[in-house]
Amino acid sequence: MPFTAQTTGMIDIGSNTVRLSVYRVTEDGAYRVIDQGRWPARLSQRLTADGRLPAEAVSELGEVLRHYKRICRIHGVERIRTVATAAVRQATNRDQALSALFEETGLVIELLPGEEEARLGSLAMLRTMNIEDGFVVDIGGGSTEITLLRNREIVSSVSFPIGCVNTSTRFELGEGPVAKSTLDAMESDILDKLSAQAWISGQPGLPIIGLGGTVRALGKLRQRLDEYPFANLHGYEISSASLDVSVDLLAPLTVDKRRKLPGLSKDRADVIVPGLVILQAVLRACRSSGIVVCGAGLRDGLFYDTCLPDLQMDGDDAVAEESIRNLRALYPGAPPSHLDQVNRLSLALYDQLASGVETPAEWRRLLSAASRLFRIGAVLDYNDCAQHTFYILMHAHWNGMSHREKLLVAAIASYRNANALKRSLSAYRALVRPGDEELCAKLGMLLQLAAALDRSESQAITSLHVAGGGGRLLLEAAASHALPVETTEVLALAKDFKKCWGLAPSLRLI
Repeated sequence: MPFTAQTTGMIDIGSNTVRLSVYRVTEDGAYRVIDQGRWPARLSQRLTADGRLPAEAVSELGEVLRHYKRICRIHGVERIRTVATAAVRQATNRDQALSALFEETGLVIELLPGEEEARLGSLAMLRTMNIEDGFVVDIGGGSTEITLLRNREIVSSVSFPIGCVNTSTRFELGEGPVAKSTLDAMESDILDKLSAQAWISGQPGLPIIGLGGTVRALGKLRQRLDEYPFANLHGYEISSASLDVSVDLLAPLTVDKRRKLPGLSKDRADVIVPGLVILQAVLRACRSSGIVVCGAGLRDGLFYDTCLPDLQMDGDDAVAEESIRNLRALYPGAPPSHLDQVNRLSLALYDQLASGVETPAEWRRLLSAASRLFRIGAVLDYNDCAQHTFYILMHAHWNGMSHREKLLVAAIASYRNANALKRSLSAYRALVRPGDEELCAKLGMLLQLAAALDRSESQAITSLHVAGGGGRLLLEAAASHALPVETTEVLALAKDFKKCWGLAPSLRLI
């Protein structure tokens, strides 16, 4: 699809937090977040007894929005899309508040219905995760949206006026510990509300894909407590048992003690317990065994809806494929024609070497991804390309693969030798399964051979046939011109390749 260069600001006026994300799209199709802002508004807590949003809260919100406009102006933003969710939606004076904010800031604020909020959250998930079926659950400060997906299509959706902030207010939690009786009362109240939607309990066993600050806070806490080696929240899995343990840990603590707990955001300490109880109730109602954290949310849904509405996401591995395309556009470390040729040669070598041998289906997928990303680190420094490639792939935001799969792709793409591989994997041992190191070495070595076959970056080889036997691997290539550089490179790799594959390669033109 053609891309239009644009820089866009997305502002989410949530019930707990007001957030800004500034997105940039380039003409060659690279897109990313270039700035963010966050302000703990607690709008749900500030609603008066008669449901009004006080003038001082509106005034503070106006100042925050003006600040966000200044940030957008610095980045040359052409359009700001601003939306408001549950707290403003529930305010009895919402029309006056929105009018006052427009007068103060010049921003037209869309008041999102709960169903539209759920749709945009689901869109963010669908564009960044390859999950086919599940419940998308977005717990905010003043509402919780639950969406049922089947075959990546929305089947049912509902918004409940229960969130971590208004639940805290309703049960008068204060600054002290939360008693077991209060936890039980909260869960019973939430389950009663959820029971009004029969479809929620009619799909047992489906995963919960969690969006929003409560789920992200839980993910950060669990990663810290469990000493998880990969800081990326997107795709992180949390069992129902870990959720229960977290509630048992946090509920007996005062808010002040929660604020001192490593891994937990200080400004979420007073509302994390009710948020987690909502999550517990949703898990029980859905009869699900665990949660997958989705790092994308409403602002990302707004971005895809506004800036990339025609983005094609077809095919079984569409999310990963789109992420690989975007990474290559963001970090152009090598000519695309060379990367595509190395990809073709890698898969041709693999298909012929693996012929008649039973190998896991994931091997080919991992090699295909790594062979298109192996030069990404050259955008920082060609001489240390492998190290930079590993770092970028382990720290950049890309989607469609599990944390373990990302690690394996990074290790294959950056492979140089067995010792370097051990060093790369050493910090991530909790993600590594038996046999993964051998997998990375074999596929990494195969990738090196494919790269050697296009060392002149001329895409001269038009077809490749492999013949193995007697400890030799004869590569018979049809090419558009002589291949002296490639022949030398293949010979230089022969000894190391034989250590992995038991075959010493040599190249012959046919």
